[in-house]
Amino acid sequence: MSTSRLANLLKNADRVLVFTGAGMSTGSGIPDFRGPQGVWKRRRPVYYDEFMTSYEARVLHWDFKLEGWLQFRDAKPNQAHLALSELDQMGRLDALVTQNIDGLHQLAGHPEGRVIELHGTNREIECQTCGKRMDPDPIFAQFERTRKPPLCECGGFLKPATISFGQAMPYDKLTGAFAAASRADLVFAIGSTLEVEPAASIPRSAKEHGALYVIINQGTTAQDHLADLRIEGDATAILPDAVDELRKLLGR
Repeated sequence: MSTSRLANLLKNADRVLVFTGAGMSTGSGIPDFRGPQGVWKRRRPVYYDEFMTSYEARVLHWDFKLEGWLQFRDAKPNQAHLALSELDQMGRLDALVTQNIDGLHQLAGHPEGRVIELHGTNREIECQTCGKRMDPDPIFAQFERTRKPPLCECGGFLKPATISFGQAMPYDKLTGAFAAASRADLVFAIGSTLEVEPAASIPRSAKEHGALYVIINQGTTAQDHLADLRIEGDATAILPDAVDELRKLLGR
């Protein structure tokens, strides 16, 4: 019944905003960060100012990133990613905003420029001085071999191109996401606890601008009380079913 209602909402909406969190990618083998078994239950995150000022903190950060690198590198889009890509190809999505750093939306078929990655990407390494981007594999291999935080040719600190705690989020990404929220008539948040700000303000902003709000998650979220439709469960099952229902409604 819930997937049928979601399909009807999708059919009747003109400007759909999708907001995805870590629960979107757990079905691809990517661990979540804030759930009961999340990464932050066993590791303290390294803050950006620590990374920039402490050699030991840079070692800790690179050690943490190395631990999960093969999972990120080898992960494949799951059925939920593919269902969203199909919605996009059907012309049903206006914008896709993600907290995820795994690049799986793009691998599922979304054009690079149509995915707003609020927290950066794990699929590139970035110099914190000159901004140069580079392939992660040789950099991770270097760190694994030497256990020394890698440096750019310019002498700057290299870091996976993700947004660390305490690091400013990219202004253009935030601006684009809030602009999409302001014009949406339907927003659905998938696989997010909706606790991390300012990212969690984006679907809430769409709701405040008059959009209908759907939340799909396993476990409670901080914004369940705002939802017009709350679906408890695994996105890898829910989204493909909703897309199948939509296809039937559209006679495709």
